[in-house]
Amino acid sequence: MTGGSCGTVLVVDDEPAIRLLCRVNLQLDGYAVLEAATLAAAREALAAGGVDVVLLDLHLGNERSEALIAECAAAEPRVPVVLVTGSAEVAAARRVGADAVLPKPFEIEALAATVSRLVSAPAAASTR
Repeated sequence: MTGGSCGTVLVVDDEPAIRLLCRVNLQLDGYAVLEAATLAAAREALAAGGVDVVLLDLHLGNERSEALIAECAAAEPRVPVVLVTGSAEVAAARRVGADAVLPKPFEIEALAATVSRLVSAPAAASTR
């Protein structure tokens, strides 16, 4: 883990208000937070390394983010993804391989609990 004492979260959303909401609340919980508004910016942040969890909006402007989920799953080390989406798309979102789905609008407590679980997951999985 780099950055914050709890780990580093990459928030990928084209809405600045959502990125701000996530950043402020995750930083209060001790996470370092990186932000990206596009898939290209997200890929740059991931290439730099040190990201423990990606919080990913399903729709980024005209882009859909399913390809980034597969890239995170194939990365070494693997990077867990929380897919953030409208509630009508939750079932479809689960099928694209995200580690967790956070329906919009989400509660801050659900955000914190989901990120915490996934930051801890890679260490637990590697000890099996």
